[in-house]
Amino acid sequence: MTTKEESFAIRKAEPGDAGIIALHRTAMFRDMGLVSTANDFEELRAASESWLASVLAANEYVGWFVTHESDIAAGGGVLIREQFPVPGCHRVGRWAHVMNVYTEPEYRRRGLARRIMGTILEWCEAEQIDRVTLSASEEGRALYESLGFHQAPEMRLSIPRSSSHES
Repeated sequence: MTTKEESFAIRKAEPGDAGIIALHRTAMFRDMGLVSTANDFEELRAASESWLASVLAANEYVGWFVTHESDIAAGGGVLIREQFPVPGCHRVGRWAHVMNVYTEPEYRRRGLARRIMGTILEWCEAEQIDRVTLSASEEGRALYESLGFHQAPEMRLSIPRSSSHES
């Protein structure tokens, strides 16, 4: 007999999955209250899909999905980048930035985000990634802290642009 937990599987994202990753990404920002209108949702989704298709094809983004039967229940991935030497890594290294961790509402509170993160971190270790970063929502912070992530002293500045420069 199969348990409900065993009915979930993990598969790697493919370049053709840019649309579902973009949808998850945009829904994540909507759920965080950062996307409030249908127009903003659609513009961000379309821009994300185009960008994701290019980084997936270039192997600069690696992602995974938790599937349940024919449904994609959750997903997440990492953007890979070369990073300059810093304290603790005195060479040019490979860093992974975790992003797009999202669980469909009907599948939440089943440990799927933890499974995605476990898969991501195992991959990072196997690929000898030097440092893993992420931006945590308030809802996700406890999960990431339980996996060993800690707050770093990063600061951020968003430079305002007129709508004519956004594209």
